[in-house]
Amino acid sequence: MDVELIEIRDFLASHAPFDRLPEATLDGLPKRLSVRYVRRGSAFPPQDDPEPCLYILRRGAAEMRDEDGNLASKLAEGDLCPSPCGNQGPGTALRGQTSEDTLAYLLPCEELTRLREANPEFAEHFDESMSQRLRKALDSIREHGAGTELMTVQVGQLLRHDLVYAHPDTNIHEAARAMSEGKCSSLVILAENGDLAGIVTDRDLRNRCLAAGLPPDRPVSDIMTERLYTVTADTLGFEALITMSRLNVHHLPVVDERRVRGVLSTSDLVRVQSANAVYLVGDVRKADSVETLASISSKLPELQIQLVTSGATANQIGQAVSAVTDAITLRLLELAEAELGAPPVPYCWMAGGSQARREQSSHSDQDNALLIADHMRPEDDAYFAMLAKRVNDGLNACGYIYCPGEVMASNSKWRQPLKIWTKYFNTWVKRPDPMALMLSSVFFDLRAIYDPEHLFGELAERVRNLSQAETIYIAYMASNALKHRPPLGFFRKFVLIHGGDHDHTFDIKHRGIVPIVDLARVYGLSAGLEETNTIERLQAAGGAKALSTDGAVNLIDAYELIGTLRMRHQAEQLKRGAKADNFVAPDQLSPLERAHLKDAFSLINTMQESLGQRYQTGRFA
Repeated sequence: MDVELIEIRDFLASHAPFDRLPEATLDGLPKRLSVRYVRRGSAFPPQDDPEPCLYILRRGAAEMRDEDGNLASKLAEGDLCPSPCGNQGPGTALRGQTSEDTLAYLLPCEELTRLREANPEFAEHFDESMSQRLRKALDSIREHGAGTELMTVQVGQLLRHDLVYAHPDTNIHEAARAMSEGKCSSLVILAENGDLAGIVTDRDLRNRCLAAGLPPDRPVSDIMTERLYTVTADTLGFEALITMSRLNVHHLPVVDERRVRGVLSTSDLVRVQSANAVYLVGDVRKADSVETLASISSKLPELQIQLVTSGATANQIGQAVSAVTDAITLRLLELAEAELGAPPVPYCWMAGGSQARREQSSHSDQDNALLIADHMRPEDDAYFAMLAKRVNDGLNACGYIYCPGEVMASNSKWRQPLKIWTKYFNTWVKRPDPMALMLSSVFFDLRAIYDPEHLFGELAERVRNLSQAETIYIAYMASNALKHRPPLGFFRKFVLIHGGDHDHTFDIKHRGIVPIVDLARVYGLSAGLEETNTIERLQAAGGAKALSTDGAVNLIDAYELIGTLRMRHQAEQLKRGAKADNFVAPDQLSPLERAHLKDAFSLINTMQESLGQRYQTGRFA
C-alpha cells in the first residue's frame, strides 16, 4: 500500500464509525474511495455526482440546514454528510453549504451497503440518531457499574405486602391492631371514595399518641400525616431512594391513577441495596455539633464513589449529594436557633447554584441567602447576621467552602426582606448589565431549604411573572448563555488547555455542563417554569416555543452523558486520595467515549446557534 493510501486508511481508522471495521476491511477501503474538492460557498453535498455517495469530510467545513433554513448541524473533519445511501436516519433531507474550501472522500452507496451488511456494529452508526447514540453510551456506562439493582428495579416490584388501610374515623387502637396484624410499619388512610387521605407510621403512634398522652379511642385522623409525597409503581427504586433522602422520610405511598397500590419503606430498599444517602441524612438529623456534622460530611466522597461504581447517572448522584447537603444545612439552622433563641420574625433560608438545582458533587462551594418577612425591624438584623454566620461557618467546616464572590447569607446584601428581594429582581430584569446577568445565574436558580411560613412562594411567583414578561431580558440571558462554548474546534478536535497544571485537558464542567445549565435556565425563564433542576427544566420546557420535544430529549441525553463522565473522572481522583476537579484529558477516555462526547458537544453547539438565532443575540454582544 502506497503512502497516500496508508494516510487515508489511518484517517478512517481514527474516526467513527470506520474505527469499528476489522483491520483487513480497513486496509482495502481506501482503494474504493474517490476524492472531491468543493469550493467555499458551494452547495453541499454537490448535486452533480454521477452516482450516489457518502461524503466523508477530510478537510474544511459545512453548515447543514433544514427545510426552514434553520441551522441543524455543522460538519467538520471526520464528519459524515447525510446522503442518499438508503436509510441514513433523521436529517437526510438536510441541505447545506460549505463555509470553507472542503476536501471530501466519497464512498459509493453500493460499497457502503456491503460494509453495513458485513459489519453489524458499523451499521448501527447509520441506523441510530445522535440521541440514540448518546442514550446507548449512557446505558453502556451504567452497565459497567456493579450492583445496579436500584437503577433498574421499579418500585412496584419492591412492594411486599397487600395494602393495609383504614378510614379517617377508625380509632387509634383499631389502627394499631391493623398494623400489627398486617405486620407492617405504616397504615394507609383512605377517604370514603378511595382517595389517599393520609398515612400513619409506628413513629406517629409513639410520638403523636403515646408520648402525647392521646386517648386510643380518638380517630386516627388526629395523628395521621396528610401532606404526602407519592411515587408511581414504575418509578425506579433509586429515584424513590433519593426522594426519601431529600425529604427525610421512611415511607412513600405508591399511587397509580389515584389508586393506592401500597407503601414503599426504607427497609424495602435496603433489601435490594444499601441506602447510604438515607443513612447519612438520618445521622445528620441526630448530630449535636458542627464537629459531628463535619465528620458525616467527610463521607460524601465515598458516597460519590459508591454511586458511580453502582452505575448511577450524574443526575442521580447530584440528587443524593444535594439531599445530604440540604439535611446538613437544616441541622445547622436548628443548632443555631437552639443557641440564639427563636427568630424575631419568620425567615426562609434559600440555596442557590448547584445545591438549588440538586446537582452537587462532593464538595461544592456554598451559595445561599436569607429571605426575611417584611415586618422585620432594623434591629432584627443582628439576630439574622449571627444566624447566617453560624450556618456559613458550619458549612465551611463541613467542606462547603465560602463562596469566592461572597454570595452567602452572612453578606448583608443577601440577607433582606421580601420587598428588597423584589426590588433586586426588578432592577436586574429592567437593567440587565453584566453584573445583573452574572447574579442571575445564581439567583434565578434559588430553592427554599427552610421555609416554615412559606415566604419563598410569593417571591418565586413574582420572579417568574417578571422574567416571562420581559422578552428583552430573556434575550440578554440568551446572549449570556452563549458565552460558555463546548471545547470543540471547527475540525471536531478537542480544544485543550495548554500549559500550567491542567495542560492538555479541557474543563468538562464549564465547557460541557454549564452551557446546558445556561440553556435550560433560559428555556425555563421564558416559559415561566417553577423547576430549577436542569433535567426537570428541559423536560418541562420541551414542546414549548423555544424548545422542541426532540431538542429537550437530546439535551438531556447530552447533559447526562457529559455529567456522568465528569462524576466518573472525579470518583477516580477520589479513589486515589486526590482532590476532585473538572479537568479531563481526552487520552483518559476510550475512542468510543471521545466520539460520543464530540456528539454531545456538537449538539450543544447546534442548540446554542439555534437559541442565538431565535433571540438575535448578536445585538447584545
